[in-house]
Amino acid sequence: MKSLVLGSSSIIKDYVTLTKPRIIVLLLVTALGGMFMAANGKPSMNLILLVFGGGVLASGGANALNHYLDRDIDARMERTQSRPVAGGRILPYQALLFGLVLNLLAFTIFGLFVNILSAFLALSSTLFYVFVYTMGLKRTTPQNIVIGGAAGAMPPVIGWAAITGSLELEALYLFSIIFFWTPPHFWALSLLIKDDYARANIPMLPVVVGDVETRRSIFLYTLVLVALTLMFFATQAVGWIYFGFCLTSGAIFIYLARRLMQQSDRRAARTLYLYSLLYLALIFVALMVDSIIRF
Repeated sequence: MKSLVLGSSSIIKDYVTLTKPRIIVLLLVTALGGMFMAANGKPSMNLILLVFGGGVLASGGANALNHYLDRDIDARMERTQSRPVAGGRILPYQALLFGLVLNLLAFTIFGLFVNILSAFLALSSTLFYVFVYTMGLKRTTPQNIVIGGAAGAMPPVIGWAAITGSLELEALYLFSIIFFWTPPHFWALSLLIKDDYARANIPMLPVVVGDVETRRSIFLYTLVLVALTLMFFATQAVGWIYFGFCLTSGAIFIYLARRLMQQSDRRAARTLYLYSLLYLALIFVALMVDSIIRF
């Protein structure tokens, strides 16, 4: 009986791993930021729970499909070779079916209980991530994460659409923030695991152009990102709380990117990578606080 319980627990853990839960948490924070901004304050708890439920299912389903499609790559990379499909603990068809079912459930929740626009936006995000990024760009171009970042930039747009049932310029700004955040974030990570990508024949930027050019690109994208977050204030859609935080946190981001460009050690890359995660989460937390206090 004990071995049966342990086996069931291990299987459940592997299926949870397929959804990449740590990534989902950050996506939910950005979706919540979009909801708060669209609502000019705190949205209803019922709607938050529905968006969270649909968002977890849609993101988890897309990530499960990624495990299915990238199982050959994952098996060659030290960082990912123990993943459930690559490690042989979950069969490919099981991951595929799991991903499809989760996306179907997500579309149903958004379509029936939120609105049809949010349902189609969530579905389009999965389709873009699977077909454009995973199946197309990832294996063919060093610009994979630049274009592919559009999929990860959709949650705040979905959050906005869940509240308003429409899309406005503010939602595009939120999309753009994550879109330009994605390259410096992932390129910092790719500097740390460049050998893994090379082993799997994935043309990530440092594999193709080298570390020096990658660090320079990180710095340039960071400048654009911080400028974009500050320009948002000029639209009058956000207030001084948001602006003050973006100014402070953005200055730190630029400093770390500049230091990375001047130094070649792994510690600088790791620091920037970890800070970028905190930066994006706090940007959207600042949006929430700003939305509540301004209105």
